[in-house]
Amino acid sequence: MEASAAEFVRAHTTLGVPPFLPELRLHLAADAFGLWEETERRLGVPVAAPPFWAFPWAGGQALARHVLDHPEVVAGRRVLDLAAGSGLVAVAAARSGAAGVTANEIDGYAAAAIELNAQANGVPVTVREGDLLDGEPDGAEVVLAGDVFYSRDFAARVLGFLDRARAGGAEVLVGDPGRAYLPRHRLTEVAEHEVPVVRALEDADVKRVTVWRLS
Repeated sequence: MEASAAEFVRAHTTLGVPPFLPELRLHLAADAFGLWEETERRLGVPVAAPPFWAFPWAGGQALARHVLDHPEVVAGRRVLDLAAGSGLVAVAAARSGAAGVTANEIDGYAAAAIELNAQANGVPVTVREGDLLDGEPDGAEVVLAGDVFYSRDFAARVLGFLDRARAGGAEVLVGDPGRAYLPRHRLTEVAEHEVPVVRALEDADVKRVTVWRLS
């Protein structure tokens, strides 16, 4: 973990409990847009997306809830949390008895947040930083992806990766609150949840979120 990134995460978050996941503790920010602006000042360049590593997004919360409620999904299996954000899904998988958990992110602050959140929950999570989407899942037996279908180009790349994982024998589960580019025709519904969310990010207090299995 890069020390400066970890210090930034600690300085701008508070260790708390996500409302839909009382078993877990996460480093959470109170002000999405204030932290977004502070991140841009620190980096010296515009940042295209809010600090997704500092908030429990709807799709990830539902997917983590499903894993905690159904530990047999991951127990004894090698798990990859793709585009992991804060790492809450990875932490849930580790808590549920996965044989090994890798959380993937391209953002250095997210990588630091994942490590801090894993430490806060006393579970082992390996962080793999970098873009995996043109590669292979490297032996993952379960691939978990929360809230990844929010833009056309990214969704297409994610689906390609998930297809390769599924073709290789992995079980693929997705948590999604109805994002614009969700490939519904490829998915089978597994569970549905009403998830509390951050109004500043979602323009709502609660989102209906579905956990899907890739066919």
